[in-house]
Amino acid sequence: MPSQNKTPPSGDSQRERREFFRIDDRIGLEVRRLDDAHPGDDPFNNSPLEALKAEFRRLDQDVRAHLASLAERDRLLAGLVKSLNSKVDTLARIIAFEQNPLQPEDWQDVTLSEGGLSFRWPTATFGAGDRLAIRMTLPPELYQPRAIAEVLDTEHDNQGGTRVHTLFVELDDSDRQQIARHVMRWQIRQRQKE
Repeated sequence: MPSQNKTPPSGDSQRERREFFRIDDRIGLEVRRLDDAHPGDDPFNNSPLEALKAEFRRLDQDVRAHLASLAERDRLLAGLVKSLNSKVDTLARIIAFEQNPLQPEDWQDVTLSEGGLSFRWPTATFGAGDRLAIRMTLPPELYQPRAIAEVLDTEHDNQGGTRVHTLFVELDDSDRQQIARHVMRWQIRQRQKE
């Protein structure tokens, strides 16, 4: 699960939830209830890959830091390195997605913001106060931010399912930035359609 640069929850979570832009989108969604007895367990069973992913993120940050100083000296070369870095990022996301493809039922309509997520669940499985491990796949970039969320509320629907409203209580800053970029790009695409 997310382990560094976490944004802690604030005291006034209801007000905070309204500070973020929300979008209605179709994303890949994997949800696991967290077990209080084993809070450190990886609910998505990715333990062998986590060290590699952490190293990849560290190298990516290193490249971005050097790009800033390189851009001051040679803009053309900095542009090329930035393009190559984006190409490697895209390739890494494609490989990660192909290794763990989502099934059609894992794609669903949600309401997403940097502060939380609302989604439909086929059964009344979750209740207020439950802690969930959430992994999202955000198209078209295939970013996979992960978070720990707390269920704030549930609403039963006509089809026997439940609408689950959550607040992110643990979210790496890099994952929050991925969500923010996704929301911003989604809004830009919607404006272009109009």
